[in-house]
Amino acid sequence: MKVSEFMKRLKDWKRGDERLYLQQILNSTVGPAIVEDYMKFDWRYVAEKKNKHNWGELTSNLLFIGMEGNVTPCHYDEQENFFAQIYGYKRCILFSPDQFECLYPHPVHHPHDRQSMVDFDRPDYNKFPKFKSLNGCETVVEPGDVLYIPIYWWHHVESLMRGGSTITVNFWYKAGPTSLEYPLKQHQKVSIMRNVEKMLLEVLQDPKEVGPLLRAMVLGRYNE
Repeated sequence: MKVSEFMKRLKDWKRGDERLYLQQILNSTVGPAIVEDYMKFDWRYVAEKKNKHNWGELTSNLLFIGMEGNVTPCHYDEQENFFAQIYGYKRCILFSPDQFECLYPHPVHHPHDRQSMVDFDRPDYNKFPKFKSLNGCETVVEPGDVLYIPIYWWHHVESLMRGGSTITVNFWYKAGPTSLEYPLKQHQKVSIMRNVEKMLLEVLQDPKEVGPLLRAMVLGRYNE
């Protein structure tokens, strides 16, 4: 859907209808005006942070346009993220990578890979008991705010019910060079787990075989 078509649907939206949400990569395919806008950006802030922390290159900018009440389920990304709020208000809850077990992510082959299986509004504590131990950081971003979401940090985002739509632009950067120093950092452990899971899935072909093989490998051998 083109941005212009989405904005028309947003304008014609009536309460009670399904909520609309647009996620669009910002490049010249959106229209020539975006190139002119890029040239007007003050890139000093993000460039200084990129250089200071030795990140890789900027991979993309995404435009998010949502309606009040829109929810982006809790998930993590494999890139560094500057989350710039342009219009409206969003509630953001962040969880560090060491909360991995409390958030029960979907398997890597699943369509919702990198997303928590837990319904935050109606958590099933019988199925996800460690969710009770979850600890995070909460903030509300408003126009002009830029939130840094580190690589592999979980984030749950809600467009607040303050009327109108919300507009956000993010800046995704590749992670910088990684040197393995022990003890490993939490985000490095998550990366290793993902790579092992992907490798097993590639070899076994059947997602149903991954879990039993992992359980058989550790069962009775690495007990505390």
